Amino acid sequence: MFTGIVTDVGRVRAVRDTNRARRLEIETRLDLSTLDMGASISHAGCCLTVVGKGDGWFAVEVSGETLAVTTLGAWTPGRRVNLERAARLGDELGGHVVSGHVDGMGEVLSVARDGGSHRVRIRAPRPLHRFIASKGSITVEGVSLTVNEVDDDIFGVNLIPHTWDVTTLGELTAGYLVNLEIDMLARYLARWRETA
Repeated sequence: MFTGIVTDVGRVRAVRDTNRARRLEIETRLDLSTLDMGASISHAGCCLTVVGKGDGWFAVEVSGETLAVTTLGAWTPGRRVNLERAARLGDELGGHVVSGHVDGMGEVLSVARDGGSHRVRIRAPRPLHRFIASKGSITVEGVSLTVNEVDDDIFGVNLIPHTWDVTTLGELTAGYLVNLEIDMLARYLARWRETA
């Protein structure tokens, strides 16, 4: 589990297809001395398992399913990536409860300055859009955000200067595809309504 609070912005160092999956090597400033093999790390919102590490980098493997439903299939060396280590029992929950299971990809429609902040409008894929609520939580590229408004399949978020500066969200432009994870509570509530 994660909180959607990014702890480092890493960089893709290498991408290699194997007979089992795609292997990514990620450069990071995270303390790798405390990172065990098999540890979970959120990569732009996608939970991946550490399968190797070296001096200043670690490796993960990505399945075909993950490549199909996330932005990871288009990653190339040099891409910057929001990273978050898994939460530990007793950690401060600064964002919201995030599983690291990306629900789909959204398309950035616009980015506009709003005082010192930036307003971003994103189109969510159908039927995912019905789980997004005004003033609810959503994870965009692994970052926990509050939804400002919703209009059918388009929602808006506000990025404060800190978030803009210390995550990859400061690179967003119209047409950019982003990983989305809806609020876990919304998912279970919708399922309960379907079966009640």
